[in-house]
Amino acid sequence: MLEYILGFLLIWFLCWWMRDKLRVGKVSDKYVFITGCDTGFGNLAAKILDVGGFRVLAGCLTEEGAQNLRKETSSRLKTIPLDITKSDSIENAADLIKMEVGKRGLWGLINNAGIAGILCPTDWLQIEHFRRPIEVNLLGPIEMTLKLLPLIKKARGRIVNVSSVLGRLSLTGGGYFPSKFGMEAFNDSLRRDMKHFGIKVSCIEPGIFVTKLTDCSLQHHEKQDIWSHLPPDVKKQYGEDYLIQYTRQEKLVKKLSSTDLSQVVWCMEHALTAKYPRTRYSAGFDAKLLWIPMTYLPTFATDYLLAQDIVIDSNAV
Repeated sequence: MLEYILGFLLIWFLCWWMRDKLRVGKVSDKYVFITGCDTGFGNLAAKILDVGGFRVLAGCLTEEGAQNLRKETSSRLKTIPLDITKSDSIENAADLIKMEVGKRGLWGLINNAGIAGILCPTDWLQIEHFRRPIEVNLLGPIEMTLKLLPLIKKARGRIVNVSSVLGRLSLTGGGYFPSKFGMEAFNDSLRRDMKHFGIKVSCIEPGIFVTKLTDCSLQHHEKQDIWSHLPPDVKKQYGEDYLIQYTRQEKLVKKLSSTDLSQVVWCMEHALTAKYPRTRYSAGFDAKLLWIPMTYLPTFATDYLLAQDIVIDSNAV
């Protein structure tokens, strides 16, 4: 009986593997718009997709980022100014994209732009610390998608939303985690709504990679700044050693971080070129072997594991 089960699983895997390898036709006439191309995943994706023959439209926040990208890519690539938090900037970008793609429509939209914001215990923070990451990571991509959907429908194209494994597992306070949980929900509803139109919607859930978003030195400086402005009673509740314990977590994050951004870009490329793109992609060994498995544990077990090395002086509360 076991042999039959193993045989069935082997056949199923081979069929899935062969199906996963199927690709769409030529991409030289396909337009792709990527947000957040100044640095990180978006920057590398723009370069790789340009080399692959796509007509890349790269959304850049700064002119410096746009100039640097143009220097390293072909004449096919066009940069588009974009501040994902401003409706007029999104409207202007959508108009430029419409003029560029014409009757062909937009084959791919990669919602990549994102920030971490400040990651601290919730009672250290103000509402502004939540608002900014939610505007950049969630509300901006939603508005961008709404503006471009008519062009994507015309091409019967693809939408790729870059979320995070931390859109499944919240580690601490701040706007980053709610924004990524929200992106997961938006991705699911959009995927189901767009199926009727032949539009494929995929979600990428990267682990921890070395980018500006995960700059531990910057995060540590921001935590220290917030700590210095906390009321004395809150400092007493947490204890003076709390920041030291937090530094241990930062060191662990640094050890888990990967410098190979191409793992995420491969997911983007596959979602755009596969005949049958995956619903979800996980990138990074930490995502596959640590963070995602933790989301399937009982809540008390996950809470216990995440609480290690972070101890509050409960006698002071």
